[in-house]
Amino acid sequence: MFKKIALGFALGAATTGAVAQTASDIKANPANSAYQQDSRGVITRSGFGLCWRSGYWSPTDAVPGCDGELAPPIATSPIAPPLAPQAAAVSEPPPPKRCDFTVTLTNDQAFDFNKATLSSNARKRINEEVLPKLNQCAKIEILHITGHTDRLGSQQYNQKLSEKRADAVGAYLKSKGVNAQINTLGVGKNQPEKSCSDKLPHSKLIECLANNRRVVIEGRGLAK
Repeated sequence: MFKKIALGFALGAATTGAVAQTASDIKANPANSAYQQDSRGVITRSGFGLCWRSGYWSPTDAVPGCDGELAPPIATSPIAPPLAPQAAAVSEPPPPKRCDFTVTLTNDQAFDFNKATLSSNARKRINEEVLPKLNQCAKIEILHITGHTDRLGSQQYNQKLSEKRADAVGAYLKSKGVNAQINTLGVGKNQPEKSCSDKLPHSKLIECLANNRRVVIEGRGLAK
């Protein structure tokens, strides 16, 4: 009794000779063949080209051309998984340009001694230094104006005087068309920049303390 690859015996027996042989002859192993063969030593095949095996056939008896499904698989290189798409590098936008500045009116340039009225020198410096800087701003976030005095006089008096000086600078900026938030602050004699001896004559002491009588104008904003 013989078996065929893929088709049963009955099908092969029924069709033998009915369909023309389409495959080339396959020689059997002359020493030992587990396939049915004719007198020429050619393996007998069905009309469908299937080789007839003997009852004692095993996979070790497979012959190329008869048992293609038993041929060793072709080694293939493993397919690497697709690389995950890398996120495009996001460049940080450059920080916006600033137009921040600080201008200090000092040495009695802002006010005469013991006065809160802007001097001509103070107005000139504001016109030439502060207003041009403000014009460089696309947006003025805030103007901060701080008034200072020297230590001559009482704490209460100097506090009021420093506030009046800061307010005077703010009012002048508004009169020049500055339409921004302006904060004014007076700190009296609490933040001196220079120390002078009380042994100096009064006029010399006033002159020595000139740096402490000042107004600081600070602007913060975004440049054009």
